[in-house]
Amino acid sequence: MRKPISGVTRVILALGISLVFAGAALAHHGWSGYDETKPLNLTGTIRDSGYDNPHGFVELEVAGNPAKTWHVVLAPPSRMETRGLPKEMLKTGAAATVVGYQEKTKPGELRAERITIDGKTTELR
Repeated sequence: MRKPISGVTRVILALGISLVFAGAALAHHGWSGYDETKPLNLTGTIRDSGYDNPHGFVELEVAGNPAKTWHVVLAPPSRMETRGLPKEMLKTGAAATVVGYQEKTKPGELRAERITIDGKTTELR
């Protein structure tokens, strides 16, 4: 016969579970680290992409002297799929235009509000 769980054990278990969920909530950052006062419009070539949770991404090479590759944070895959941006559109070599906001402490990172590939614009937020 199993011994019933004591009140102290229940409290410890509840605290442990709460800490796990709190950690997950903190790990999914907010957007306050991005400078929404200065929208950027970048056009370039996709060099790499990811379609994983919590957010998809593209590495977008933008022409210049020198060229710069931006890490562009997209929406969660489920939202992109729902709004008509399947994984296959984020192919290496595709031309893309993104409009978004630069991360304040990571000058090579951008949070995209929208992305245009093959003439199709997808709103991400």
